[in-house]
Amino acid sequence: MAKPLKSILKKNLSFKVNGSLWLECGGKKYFGPGPMELLERIDAAGSINKAAKEMGMSYKKAWEIINRLNANATKPLIETHIGGEQGGGSVISPEAKQLITYHNSLRKKFIAFLEKQTSMLA
Repeated sequence: MAKPLKSILKKNLSFKVNGSLWLECGGKKYFGPGPMELLERIDAAGSINKAAKEMGMSYKKAWEIINRLNANATKPLIETHIGGEQGGGSVISPEAKQLITYHNSLRKKFIAFLEKQTSMLA
């Protein structure tokens, strides 16, 4: 039987089990913390440009993420509206909100797993 990690790791150091969580599509990152934050900021600001600026992201990069999200979903996750008296704007779809909710739920379970594994190191 393998030795428990407690007997291998030095006691005076702080170890932590860590990781990141995202959905993949075709072996590539599709939806994770970055795209989720972009969607949430678009939802709050009503603007892709404002959301990108708040994140310190280029408008071009934001559009690359949006195009990837929309291309791999059955319905657009971000809808844009051009011009008009009030100007243009963007909204996230109910499906985008559902994806955010799912990812948040999955993330809570993932964090609980990481914390449990970390506690086993002490």
